[in-house]
Amino acid sequence: MNSFLKYLSFLLISIFLFAACKTKKPVPQGQKQNAPVSTSSPKTSETLPNKPSTQPSVALRPLAYRLPDIPREFRGVWIATVANIDWPISSTDPWDKQKQEFTRLLDYYKSLNFNAVIVQVRTSGDAFYPSAYAPWSKYLTGKQGQAPKTQENPLTWMIKEAHDRGLEFHAWLNPYRATMTLSTEGLSPDHDYNKHRNWMLKYGTKWYYDPGLPEVKNHLLAIIKEVVANYDIDAIHFDDYFYPYREPKLEFPDKASFDKYKKPGQTRDDWRRQNVNELIFALNQEIKSQKPWVQFGISPFGVWRNQDKDPKGSPTRAGQTNYDDLFADVLLWMKNGWIDYLIPQLYWSMEHPLASYRKLADWWSNNSYNTNVYIGNGPYKIRDDSDQAWKVPTELNTQVNYARTFTEINGNAFFSAKSLYVKNQDIAELLKKEVYDKPTLTPSFEPKSASIIEIPVVFDVKTNTEKTQINLEKPLDPAIRYAMVQGGNDLNSLHDAIIHTAWVGGSRVRYLEVPSLNTEYLAIRWIDHFGRIVQTQVFQMPKSARP
Repeated sequence: MNSFLKYLSFLLISIFLFAACKTKKPVPQGQKQNAPVSTSSPKTSETLPNKPSTQPSVALRPLAYRLPDIPREFRGVWIATVANIDWPISSTDPWDKQKQEFTRLLDYYKSLNFNAVIVQVRTSGDAFYPSAYAPWSKYLTGKQGQAPKTQENPLTWMIKEAHDRGLEFHAWLNPYRATMTLSTEGLSPDHDYNKHRNWMLKYGTKWYYDPGLPEVKNHLLAIIKEVVANYDIDAIHFDDYFYPYREPKLEFPDKASFDKYKKPGQTRDDWRRQNVNELIFALNQEIKSQKPWVQFGISPFGVWRNQDKDPKGSPTRAGQTNYDDLFADVLLWMKNGWIDYLIPQLYWSMEHPLASYRKLADWWSNNSYNTNVYIGNGPYKIRDDSDQAWKVPTELNTQVNYARTFTEINGNAFFSAKSLYVKNQDIAELLKKEVYDKPTLTPSFEPKSASIIEIPVVFDVKTNTEKTQINLEKPLDPAIRYAMVQGGNDLNSLHDAIIHTAWVGGSRVRYLEVPSLNTEYLAIRWIDHFGRIVQTQVFQMPKSARP
């Protein structure tokens, strides 16, 4: 009996102690108790399945390792669409065939380590994109005003294809040229010749917009605004066609607008230069007010003025010049900061007697006025010019290497795409082997106002056999334009690995995708809209991130 009572007492004490352990802990002062948990279904439009609890990710910690700097040099190529010079090969080909031709062209120049394409999207009052101000180009669809047979926007598509390959896209437009011939029968009813005949002047073998009319300037501003606002371009680009090259014994017929708008005592030449100056200034203001990072670049004729006209001019004897014949005062634009870069077209050989590439490169390097200057080269002359220098296979390399000797010259552009693609591929291979053997970044430029950019935090990386996904802690700062990603198994050679470009265009993405990188190390350079490297990060990949 005593044994039973002892056992019963022990059992009651144990039950009491167990119950005491289940008592709630006191809530600290000032902290609210949790609300009761509802056992009913959540009031949503659909009941979601319960997700199994997962261990939260931990941000990857960058290594204290600095990658070597990537050199900077502009390497651009003009892709001329007028008269189907470079692309599309045929205006009547199906859009899918035209797309294949364009991507092959991009792949070719990417393989040569180029980093920019200058694509002509307005040739003569027309457009390679849907526009409120111009009809579709006949060079794209075979008939002016006829839309391409696709739901895609050709310009949006072209820009994405260039960016996916890490190539800048410079939208090239011709402002004042209205037609390529005097024949107007094939012009669309929506062409400005038919809508605004009073804007047009006939000169030589073409029709031109009258640069002296305020309505023309406002129209051109609207055209540029449309492109900048609607497309993720890197630059607006003009070439050398301002007032037309002079025709022998023929005066440009702008007397009526000159008489109406000239200032007292102003000469016609000064008035014409004023018209172009006002357009360039206004375009700069328009572009920068829309998107400050979109560059404004111009590729003028290679000679500003001859020395016999102006002691500040170059030691050349060019038949026509920017200042005196095309009424383009390009030095003023650089001095005033109205343009971001200049590409003078030096389409002559090194020692050409009238306009030497050597002397002109010297002259432009001394007249850059804190503007990025690149040199325009003319490989279209290779094996196809009366100047015997163009028969020498090394002429192009000699020119590029000579331009590199000047700190004020920051790269080159080549006219045009087919000259090193359809023919002269041996010269292109020589250029890659001896000069463009490694990739480069395009030159950066500084914004007018400083800003703080949030450095991306990489949360984790996942890799399968097809792709590597780089997940971020939070949406990317919209100031980030793209990332350059490399993978390798040795830190010392990581900088030589293939560069994969992930273009985000300022969108607030949460992850990046590049081709599969099953590697020990991962490097990411984050680059902003102005081409500046915001941060370079190198990570050692956790084994869990690899397949």
